[in-house]
Amino acid sequence: MYNQILDKKKKLGVIGLGYVGLPIALAFAKKAKVIGFDINSKKIALLKKSIDPSKELSKEEFKDCDIHFTDQLEELKTAEFYIIAVPTPIDKYKRPDLYPLLSATETVAKVLKKGDYVVFESTVYPGCTEDDCIPLLEKISGLTFKKDFMVGYSPERINPGDKEHTLNNVVKVVSGCCDVSLKEIAHVYELVVAAGVHRAPSIKVAEAAKIIENTQRDVNIALMNELSLIFDKLNINTFDVLQAAGTKWNFLKFYPGLVGGHCIGVDPYYLTYKASQLGIHAKVINSGREINDDMGVHVAQTLVKKLVSKGKEPTNARALLIGATFKENVTDIRNSKVYDVYHELKSFGVSVEIIDALADKEEVFNEYKIKLNDAPSGKYDIVIVAVSHDAYKKFDEKYFDSLLTDVGILADLKSLYRGKIVKLDYWSL
Repeated sequence: MYNQILDKKKKLGVIGLGYVGLPIALAFAKKAKVIGFDINSKKIALLKKSIDPSKELSKEEFKDCDIHFTDQLEELKTAEFYIIAVPTPIDKYKRPDLYPLLSATETVAKVLKKGDYVVFESTVYPGCTEDDCIPLLEKISGLTFKKDFMVGYSPERINPGDKEHTLNNVVKVVSGCCDVSLKEIAHVYELVVAAGVHRAPSIKVAEAAKIIENTQRDVNIALMNELSLIFDKLNINTFDVLQAAGTKWNFLKFYPGLVGGHCIGVDPYYLTYKASQLGIHAKVINSGREINDDMGVHVAQTLVKKLVSKGKEPTNARALLIGATFKENVTDIRNSKVYDVYHELKSFGVSVEIIDALADKEEVFNEYKIKLNDAPSGKYDIVIVAVSHDAYKKFDEKYFDSLLTDVGILADLKSLYRGKIVKLDYWSL
């Protein structure tokens, strides 16, 4: 398979052209023939014009790529090595929502042929590939696993907005259903990953490795958020404490904040779901999730209490949220916890506006039914800098003073302006 892909006698098909799938498709397209498939016809139209809807990749990165973008199943049939890179969200009950993954699996199953390979990149719980996806491939294709087609799992490590840790320079974990498939899959990924690949001993190990990467970060950030709650009561700045503790060589540098997005705020639920099926209550992981999920409410309630202590009635107050995406320097609004702050403030009767330098207004309205403002309008009693976009780093005390009323509070959730605000009422996590 590897040699035929290298010689362009066989094609790769990448299913799902979002934050994960598109970089992979373009990287391979510089070495091999690629079919880029997505069910979103509007996205396909933009990609054909070398426009990344996520605004992560420039037009330059589409150059010299042997790739055909399509939403037509018939055209996907010409591929022999399929990479499935669709999202794995959670539902309103915080349970795994496998619909996008299983739908993409069905799509591949309809075009699967003898000798083909299927590699999953979507984040899942250990066992999902073999227990949920492979049986579906067999059922729809009528083919037999291992005899007619091979399967592997290679967890994505794309970090939106990060131009330093890219597909090319981050070690890629790969796995296969047998020794032969592992060898072929590893060779294929070595075409585009200069940092090399790590061959996991099984698909389940690779699945588990991916899910604990973000679970570990989630638990560590939860600890910082809990410390922030404690230090706030002690009237100590958490970032000052972390800076002091960080002088020790083995202190891990995590920081408090809103934990959203489609990875850290979601992946741990896949592991706790699987644990519950095994009769295990994941105490540490669930506790971390609870702490992080409550931070938006904590921020809003703390600021309302501060206003009340100044004699300001919340129903007569105005608040401005600066930042709407789930993290800095991305357009991605999925699972952004900024909206938790918004809704909690609204529940107290506060009038709330949101602005963002990068988020798409239409997308925000469609997802959250909230209208983004173009710019601040008048004076506010609360200004919350929730996302540390580069565009906001230039703001200074004079700027915030122009936005705040006499009783106004500046909430700096990322401590961007720590040590730079002298006169204003300043608060951070």
